[in-house]
Amino acid sequence: MPAFVVAAVVGVLFFLGYRYYSSYLARKVYALDPAFVTPAHEFNDGVDFVPTNKHVLFGHHFTSVAGAAPIVGPAIAVFWGWGPALAWIVLGTIFAAGVHDFGALAVSVRHKARSIGTLAGEVINGRARMLFLAIIFFLLTLVNAVFAVVIGNLFVANPGAVIPIVLEIPLAIFIGAYIYRTRSSALIPSIVGVIVLYALILVGNRFPISLDGLAEALGFEQTRNLWVILLFVYTWIASRIPVWVLLQPRDYINSHQLFIALGVIGLGVIVGMNQIQAPVINDVPEGSPSFFPFLFITIACGAISGFHSLVASGTSSKQLDKEPDARYVGYMGAVGEGSLATGSVLAATAGVAASQADWGELYPDFATASGGAVGNFVRGTAEFANNLAIPLDLATIFAAVVVISFAATTMDTGVRLQRYVIQEIGELLKIRVLARNLTVATTIAVAIPLGMALIPGETEAGYTFGVLWQLFGTTNQLTAGLALSVIAVWVTRRGRNPVAVLVPLVFLLAMTSWALIVNLRNFIEADQWVLAPLDAIIFVLAMWLIVEAAIALRKAFGEGSPAAPAGGGEESAVSRANDDVGRSTAGPTDGPTGSSRR
Repeated sequence: MPAFVVAAVVGVLFFLGYRYYSSYLARKVYALDPAFVTPAHEFNDGVDFVPTNKHVLFGHHFTSVAGAAPIVGPAIAVFWGWGPALAWIVLGTIFAAGVHDFGALAVSVRHKARSIGTLAGEVINGRARMLFLAIIFFLLTLVNAVFAVVIGNLFVANPGAVIPIVLEIPLAIFIGAYIYRTRSSALIPSIVGVIVLYALILVGNRFPISLDGLAEALGFEQTRNLWVILLFVYTWIASRIPVWVLLQPRDYINSHQLFIALGVIGLGVIVGMNQIQAPVINDVPEGSPSFFPFLFITIACGAISGFHSLVASGTSSKQLDKEPDARYVGYMGAVGEGSLATGSVLAATAGVAASQADWGELYPDFATASGGAVGNFVRGTAEFANNLAIPLDLATIFAAVVVISFAATTMDTGVRLQRYVIQEIGELLKIRVLARNLTVATTIAVAIPLGMALIPGETEAGYTFGVLWQLFGTTNQLTAGLALSVIAVWVTRRGRNPVAVLVPLVFLLAMTSWALIVNLRNFIEADQWVLAPLDAIIFVLAMWLIVEAAIALRKAFGEGSPAAPAGGGEESAVSRANDDVGRSTAGPTDGPTGSSRR
């Protein structure tokens, strides 16, 4: 199968999904209102709450949710064949991720930009809030720890990527200051930033930077661990400064990288006429994880991911300028992830191997497929770039820069979100130092994943990436299902049709619960007595939350207000009143804002 045919078909389906289905969601399900005053305007503090152009915000939102996950998951999942992987990416993006990401953003904006955990408390009940926050805390800790390990490995394997990635930071700060002070459009400065970034690839290739000597002198067994420490020092600083200083301009630069990477992949497969070498459905070895339910757990970002609801309701909702922008930022962000995941499938099936036999050597079993996923994407994308006459060494650094840029942005946002969650937990437990002290909350947000990332394991991957990461997929998808529960209750209470939310909700909770049960059995049989109790705890929390959500949903069906007007553009008085619950009694400090607690 020619790879470009697959890319073209997927592109058309994504266009139709955004053009028609997201429009339906905006009018009939979320009823976006151009006149609604968003929290970015109501609580504008110049730090977390900042009204932002929708294109800039899309850059932040997309690169924050993207990370390495929409690359890694699909590059692993082609182990079952490219057909099922691609089908889940397309259907998941259009009918699940778009609904989930868009909905989390829309509901959060209607509730003072509160996080999805806080919304669970308001929409379902207080117990749900605490349970949800516990799951989110675990998920963010895993994400931040593992992404630090992934970036550290990429720096070690691709020393030519160090200079462009490091110098992107002052470059983004300069661009952010220029845009903020001149109030000019971000488009031209950010394009210049991308050009400078790619020019730095030439410098990086000429002067690769390795920390092997320094790490050895400092007594590190692995150079990666030194990079991990440096990364968390950076995120401790980056997550405390105003979003417009670094987060927004760097994310906007990185959003251009998405289109460039997709362009390179698209043009590369056309010029090179690459053929997909993997089977449509792979006859996997006996003992491999089953297609159902693990395909839907392995591909999270790129189909649907609970982490997106944390970003949508954490940082993106605080920057939304106009409520209708939620459709572009939320749904289009999901489409961007789906597109990147499609590129990952093509790189891992058409770019990385010249024949089916070569591909089979890269994917002999699930463990090998998992361990080689990032490398397969980098090599496959580099081959596509090489089709465009870009030297292979530069093409490899380019692919590494793309992956590191996305992963670093996700980690940056992840630490900021973890700080929000710790502050919320501090409020619930009435621990003032956690709720009010930015330094303490940020330090805890950094220290725990840093410690986990440095724990040695039996393999080179380390304990967190090599062992605990097995719980990421189920925890992430469980978070998505629970976020959909909150959205479904919210939509139902407003008398709107919740079917668009309920279908992915039921499917996702079923797949996740199934996977948790299978994993629990496997962990017990393998005598993995750290993973088994953790899996059991997550399963119990999930069942508890599902029951709470089901009760709330049943009540919501009885309380639903009359349907919204046909045009869907205006909220009923009842729903508006519901949206404004607490407005008179709680300011932005009732949610995880950070700046107001300095």
